[in-house]
Amino acid sequence: MARVAIVTGGTRGIGEAISLALKDLGVTVAANYAGNVEKAQAFTERTGIQAYQWDVGDFDACAQGVARVAAELGPIDIVVNNAGVTRDGTILKMDREMWEDVIRINLGGCFNMAHAAFPGMRDRKWGRIVNIGSINGQAGQYGQVNYAAAKSGIHGFTKALAQEGARFGVTVNAIAPGYIDTDMVAAVPADVLDKIVARIPVGRLGQASEIARGVAFLCSEEAGFVTGSTLSINGGQHMY
Repeated sequence: MARVAIVTGGTRGIGEAISLALKDLGVTVAANYAGNVEKAQAFTERTGIQAYQWDVGDFDACAQGVARVAAELGPIDIVVNNAGVTRDGTILKMDREMWEDVIRINLGGCFNMAHAAFPGMRDRKWGRIVNIGSINGQAGQYGQVNYAAAKSGIHGFTKALAQEGARFGVTVNAIAPGYIDTDMVAAVPADVLDKIVARIPVGRLGQASEIARGVAFLCSEEAGFVTGSTLSINGGQHMY
């Protein structure tokens, strides 16, 4: 029987690439999305991957969403916590709602999804959880105290949960992407983008498929001895 995966934010950008990479491995994928029904429907028509709508920042919605996917597709073996938002601004311009939105969705979503899926993985003695962090959670970024805090929190969350899952065959890892050629990055003014690329030693933006290949490995049978790790895929922009 094929493994079953949920990829949050799985219908666009990096999430879409992850959904497709897992499908190529023979995994049955459920792609979660938050609000853009039209694009989610187009994604399903284009890929054949079923899309499910819920807010990952809502604890109860995650429990219900995981239960629905399990009932329709089978027990959840893999969770990729990719969903995230930005609400950028310097701290003096950042109101509490901007802070709480990012923490609730980016970091809270990891907890909510793991809380719903981890018990079944533990009982079946096999599971893969991959959390998408960020170079900005490792190095910080001007105007992103909320986003950097949430992504940094993801890296700590990963290491702690890995310790809980290890003896049950449940691995928990993170990937920290650098600047990737997605719609969000494409919206950055050209002069600013040029400065970003100039700081990347390989001299280019990353591709979503490069992140997806890292996720696919961490979700594979072969990665059973890898847990509590953060894989940085950033073109050498930040090394530590």
